[in-house]
Amino acid sequence: MKPELTTPYYLIDEKKLLKNLKVIRQVRESSGARSVLALKCFSTWSVFPLIRQYLDGTTSSGVYEARLGHEEFGGETHAYSVGFSKQDVREVSRYADKIIFNSITQLEASIKDVRGMKVGLRVNPGFSYSHFDLADPARRFSRLGVRDAKALRNHAKVISGVMFHFNCENADFGDFAKNLARLGREYGDLLKRMEWVSFGGGISFTRPDYPIGKFCTALQNFSSRFGVQVYLEPGESTITGCTELVASVLDVVHNEIDVAIVDASMEAHMLDHLIYRTNPKINTPAPGKCKVMIAGRSCLAGDVFGQYDLKSRLRPGNVVRFADAAGYTMVKKNWFNGLPMPSICVKRLDGTLQTVRKFGYKDYKASLS
Repeated sequence: MKPELTTPYYLIDEKKLLKNLKVIRQVRESSGARSVLALKCFSTWSVFPLIRQYLDGTTSSGVYEARLGHEEFGGETHAYSVGFSKQDVREVSRYADKIIFNSITQLEASIKDVRGMKVGLRVNPGFSYSHFDLADPARRFSRLGVRDAKALRNHAKVISGVMFHFNCENADFGDFAKNLARLGREYGDLLKRMEWVSFGGGISFTRPDYPIGKFCTALQNFSSRFGVQVYLEPGESTITGCTELVASVLDVVHNEIDVAIVDASMEAHMLDHLIYRTNPKINTPAPGKCKVMIAGRSCLAGDVFGQYDLKSRLRPGNVVRFADAAGYTMVKKNWFNGLPMPSICVKRLDGTLQTVRKFGYKDYKASLS
């Protein structure tokens, strides 16, 4: 008998996750590029035992992520932050084998504290790919990475690698290949002095239509040309398409259009969509001709998932399944309005449903003071 799941909950399907992981393994085997999971995108460690079979480790954007990767994932642990404090550097050096600084001033301030570690710098090449200015790593006045090419080269002797995180949801291989060639032209002399290079995340190479063969060839050629170990930092590419936010309809009100209110919230449970003004896709109900707006139950007027055309009208008790609820979603969930936090459930490879975490009032209270 299947366990009864109470909405709202996030449901991670390991079989769907495995499809992405097999592509990542194919890239490693064909190109030699290693992959480290970007914990800023997805940190749900209950599925790390599966993911670690296919990835080489984790990369972090803060001390807590670095510690989580070290303790729960293992393998390589890369540590990056836009700004490390002295205490951060001392602590993260206990967990990480590579530390990547965002600026030369941060590097100079901490170089004595990271002796024996693989040290790198993030480089802002001045070009990027992004659908949103908010997420564009090379936007005007960007603080992300070193722009001064001369200063970068002057510090090459104290670093062993560089990171170029210049993509955001880039499914265009042609664009990636063009910019990869540009990196080679503009930074080739520097790269030949390095042991490793990271191309960050944001490359949508696990999509079904992505030319994976060409991608692997490009990575392998780059690695051979400059004698560097290539790293990728897949976040969404690891978990895209594998998780749903499952909610139930509580009420339907009418104000020019039917508005179905569910027991979840965009503000609290799918915040990334609200930030970027995008709408999550729906796996269930099926599409049709019945127009409805689906909204969350927080008091925020704009707590709206979107307008949808569904097969039938929604009624209280109906279940709604929002797609792609893993990347930059579960890591951003919050306690706005004191709403119940969705449980975290996993559908294991053998089909078993497991509730790995429930949240209650004590968790809410403990998050405050």
